Amino acid sequence: MKKVLTTILCAMMAFAPAFAQNFNDKADNIVGEYLTDRGGSKSKVRVTKNAQGTYDAQVFWVEKPLDDKGQKRKDVKNPDKKLRQVDIDKVVVVRGLKYDAKDKEWGDTKIYDPSKGIRVNVTAEFVDAKRLKLRGTIMGIGTTLYWTKIK
Repeated sequence: MKKVLTTILCAMMAFAPAFAQNFNDKADNIVGEYLTDRGGSKSKVRVTKNAQGTYDAQVFWVEKPLDDKGQKRKDVKNPDKKLRQVDIDKVVVVRGLKYDAKDKEWGDTKIYDPSKGIRVNVTAEFVDAKRLKLRGTIMGIGTTLYWTKIK
């Protein structure tokens, strides 16, 4: 019985990358809503296709929208001073994400981290039907985030 279960488990693991690859086969698969959790700070992001055929990601909900004074939090660390008055639950974190059909991933743009006020290079790919892996790098150093698709 153990051998049968081990064989089934191994077979499933062997095909797991192929299943994830299917979600990376079409550019528009990235469109949707995602739950993010960055160090205990939860938010929801909506990825849409824009008129240029690339993809944008905008925050539309944050778990803690108010500051200590009960005021709506703003994007105060944005390097673009004109954007520092944008509500934290309306921040655009990605603009112009492009799909690379050869590599079956999205990239060729930057992702913005409002908690630090920085933009870094980003690539994205699905690891399964519900999890989008985002890799942000600057000068070869980076971090990986996972967004959970909710819609």
